[in-house]
Amino acid sequence: MQKLINWLETSFQPKMNKINHNVWIVTIKDSMLQILPFILLGSIFCVGAVVENWITLPFSFWTPFGWTMGMVSVLVAFLIPFNFCEKKRLRKQRIIAGCTGLILFFISITPQLNIEGTPGFGSSAFGAGGMFCAMITGIIVCIVFNLFGKFSFFKEDSAIPDFVRQWFDALLPIGLIIFGGFILVQVLGVDLYQISVSIFMPLQGILNTWYGFILINFFTCFIYSMGISSWVLTPVTEPVKLAAITANIAMAAAGTATAANLNIFTEATVFCTYMWWGGIACTWPLVIMLARSKSNKLKSLGRACVGPAIFNINEPVIFGAVAWNPVMMLPMWIIGIVAPALTWIGTKVLQFAPLNTIQFDLWYCPFGISTWLSTGSFAAVILAVIILVVCTLIWFPFFKAYEKQCLEEEANEQ
Repeated sequence: MQKLINWLETSFQPKMNKINHNVWIVTIKDSMLQILPFILLGSIFCVGAVVENWITLPFSFWTPFGWTMGMVSVLVAFLIPFNFCEKKRLRKQRIIAGCTGLILFFISITPQLNIEGTPGFGSSAFGAGGMFCAMITGIIVCIVFNLFGKFSFFKEDSAIPDFVRQWFDALLPIGLIIFGGFILVQVLGVDLYQISVSIFMPLQGILNTWYGFILINFFTCFIYSMGISSWVLTPVTEPVKLAAITANIAMAAAGTATAANLNIFTEATVFCTYMWWGGIACTWPLVIMLARSKSNKLKSLGRACVGPAIFNINEPVIFGAVAWNPVMMLPMWIIGIVAPALTWIGTKVLQFAPLNTIQFDLWYCPFGISTWLSTGSFAAVILAVIILVVCTLIWFPFFKAYEKQCLEEEANEQ
């Protein structure tokens, strides 16, 4: 065990940290995090839309849902080039790059005018369905602007005002991107949208299988036990989760949703409905154990973590008791396998509890309450409680071993 910990500490963690600080990874990750308020607001509207099943309202919550969750790909298409230029210190080009990203994205998805009498224009790719396409077009824009970041038609001592020089210097990368997109999509007939979907579709399929679902959740717990935030996985997982819940919503609306065809890898399933009571790795029972510990150190830590744990914020307990603690890392890894396996069995195999068919990303809502709000099912609450009990049983013996260790240390200090 110690050899494994040493390898993780000296080899694996530094490599993960290097990836986490890569400018391309950081750019995509930050762009995903910046659209989170729109996703959360869309979740509220989606919950409101459920109310329409029982109460007749003079309006539909699906309309504001479409203007928030239904526009996330458009936002990403702008944010990726904008954030890239910010991080590469090309600040004068960042807004122009973002706008160019929007145009290339629109060229790629070719949005259509809405029917007469309906304002605006739209496309299913505006929402989560176009997330992968927005990422690819955004990266293309980043590459071109990076190549021409230091290019200028003018000399440093030119008398022409800076803002005029910026206009002309931006013409070349903008022209290459827009004209290139026009030739590729509208002249040659290349469907960038379908290509981007086909590239990432295998990933979406894998993460919604039993082995992919267990693997990604185990890996999340694995890196988090080393103090590496799960946010590092955002560029990979967030588009898949958003596409998965979008497909679930569509199937539910069409009346074709079944336990077999619904996607399990959604934000709601993982963070709001079944698995992560108190935060990743179901640390709520661990917090309670710490708060009731005979060790003064652990008791103080546990009581300080109770408040955040209610709202599923578990950084204090992870960094205070789990990260790089061999005794406590192991149960976190075990839970990373057991909790998703139980979720799969309960929803897919036994079909005892339902999978989510509404957008619900309010991960800070206390578990149990969020389980009911995101499913409207008592069976879902029962499954969530079963997972909580099992995770409690997994934490308990390791906690007792760690408590004994702390008590011995405190006795030696006296």
